[in-house]
Amino acid sequence: MLNFWIALAANLVAMLVLVCVVYYRRHFRKDLVLAFFALNIGIFGVTMLLNGSGAGAGLGLGLFGILSIIRLRSDTLTQEEVAYYFISLAIGLINGLHPDPFWLSPALSFAMVLVMFLADHPSFAKRTFRQTVTLDKAYAQQDQLHAALGELLDARVLRTVVIELDLVRDLTIVDVRFRRNMACSHTDQLADAPAIESIPVLADSNSGR
Repeated sequence: MLNFWIALAANLVAMLVLVCVVYYRRHFRKDLVLAFFALNIGIFGVTMLLNGSGAGAGLGLGLFGILSIIRLRSDTLTQEEVAYYFISLAIGLINGLHPDPFWLSPALSFAMVLVMFLADHPSFAKRTFRQTVTLDKAYAQQDQLHAALGELLDARVLRTVVIELDLVRDLTIVDVRFRRNMACSHTDQLADAPAIESIPVLADSNSGR
């Protein structure tokens, strides 16, 4: 029984840190906060019940696997949000099973939270971006495409994946991964800095006397 309460506390604390401290402060999507908690608590409860019954945990895991796939297909999620989704699922599974020794499920839960904190940290690859760009010209040659994108984005193009090349409409849709130039990043930082209001200095009317 003690093992269960430890696993329940570890599950709640790990999810609070993962969702409220790590995810929401970086991605600001309130609706997924509820989805992450609902998935986690549902997985935790069903896994705990099936773990102590004769139904078998495989049936419950298969059911929630199907439900999670349906949930992922019902809305547009970024790859980062998909990662948080499955980590929430994994934390619920681990603590629902609460294996021996008692410290194993809390240790695994907080290890997953730590990995997500580090992997999704804003300072990791902060100058590398991914964007879908539509160009009003058909670029059949990769070097010409890279040159046009580099000039447009003022960045070094790392990789491109052409989604659509329309020679009739003279159109190129491309998925581009690029790294911003240092000078451009420095300019953005200056632009984001709060403006300092200049205070006009009034000339002294007696200074010319």
